Amino acid sequence: MQAEHLSYLTPTFYLDYKNTVVENYVAKHISIDDTPKEKAVKLYYAIRDDFKYNPYDISLKPEHFKASYLLQRTDGYCTEKALTLAACARAAGIPSRLGFSNVTNHIGTSKLEEMLGTNVLVFHGYTEMWIEGKWLKATPAFNAQLCQKLGVAPLEFDGEQDSVFQAYNNGGKFMEYLHEYGTFEDMPYQLMVSEWKKHYEHTNFFKVGIKERQ
Repeated sequence: MQAEHLSYLTPTFYLDYKNTVVENYVAKHISIDDTPKEKAVKLYYAIRDDFKYNPYDISLKPEHFKASYLLQRTDGYCTEKALTLAACARAAGIPSRLGFSNVTNHIGTSKLEEMLGTNVLVFHGYTEMWIEGKWLKATPAFNAQLCQKLGVAPLEFDGEQDSVFQAYNNGGKFMEYLHEYGTFEDMPYQLMVSEWKKHYEHTNFFKVGIKERQ
């Protein structure tokens, strides 16, 4: 492993993988004899399908973006699920980082578009993991059950190729990436909130989507 990747194994405020909640979750899903690629794949599918995609229950409390907190929930949206995968990957000894972008979503979004006032999803999150000498993107946002309901194939990850949103489905455009914010060693909380406010401040996102969880 290259020295510059060691920082992507460090526990942080948000990627708090030294917490027993994270450690226990990882131990439940991987084996000590698994290769890094096998560990990454197992963790991807666990997080993709253990937590239902839910973009309608969002908290802005910083502590609610900690992996140890998110793993005690049963649902989450893209940023939360990407953060959780990144923390679990580090716990398994796999360097990981967070990536963010703005994307458009073209199907099954009437309720979400009503809340956001647009079909642009700002600060969509994904995970990058260092596997066999290269960074690979992994997007565990949409659980298989939801994909079946929407009539799209669930996004797969083999530990060898990038796993990003499907560009097309049955001849129609599904997802499209519009803007990349880059990658980060930890959750860029302030940047995320500022971007949400810039794009959604006058929409129902801050009136309906934001929850004051305890």
